[in-house]
Amino acid sequence: MEPSAHSSSAKHVIVRQRHELRRRSLIVSAVHDLSRRMRRIVLTSPELADFRSLSPDDHVKVFFPTDQGEQMRDFTPRRFDVQAQTLTIDFALHESGIATRWATQATVGQRLIVGGPRGSRVVPDDFDWYAFFGDETALPAIGRWVESLRPQVPVLTAVVIADESESQQLQTRADHRAVWISRGEPSEEDSERLLPYVERLANCSGDGFVWIAGESHMVGVIRDQVLAAGHPRDWLEARGYWKRGETDSFSDSASRERHR
Repeated sequence: MEPSAHSSSAKHVIVRQRHELRRRSLIVSAVHDLSRRMRRIVLTSPELADFRSLSPDDHVKVFFPTDQGEQMRDFTPRRFDVQAQTLTIDFALHESGIATRWATQATVGQRLIVGGPRGSRVVPDDFDWYAFFGDETALPAIGRWVESLRPQVPVLTAVVIADESESQQLQTRADHRAVWISRGEPSEEDSERLLPYVERLANCSGDGFVWIAGESHMVGVIRDQVLAAGHPRDWLEARGYWKRGETDSFSDSASRERHR
């Protein structure tokens, strides 16, 4: 997985973009159940006319009303349409969490406050191949990423999910190989289930970009394995979205740490 001999310093330049940080008051315009554990909510407002999200793994702050005021959680903008003034957010549902409670009862016409994104880390679509690893909480970013890639570029996605019903059909022009690993509830074995697919990256030729997200321990194990195999650190992004054992963590993707 070493960079190819023909790599150019002008290629694969990852750029950070800052955005104006502002809160927007949005209205629920549609609610769809993608599966038993994933609910898609479409929000709309004229305030989205200048919304910017340049990277598939951007995150916005979502402010949920409570008796004590507001609680804030991070979510990936799954899709947005500036002209239509709509923003789509996919909610991974779990048995606990303020975001799950809100999403479960969400109906058309409800109001929700969304802030950001604060910035974007823009990865160019000029790599020879791409690989994405994660659990259910990584699916919004993975889905957006795969759908945006150029025609015929090889891309591997390997995702651990509860069962086959949680898999998603992603429309893409890329040469996409999707691996869905059914495992029931999340466990400490999730990283072991993904490692065989990580090991296959050693057979990839050219320059590749690897992205990993989900439960923090799992992300750390996969990240370390990718780096140990010699993959360039600059071409790797790893994000811990939640921590096993922490209440209100899984469903809300509340713990978005960057592992670099």
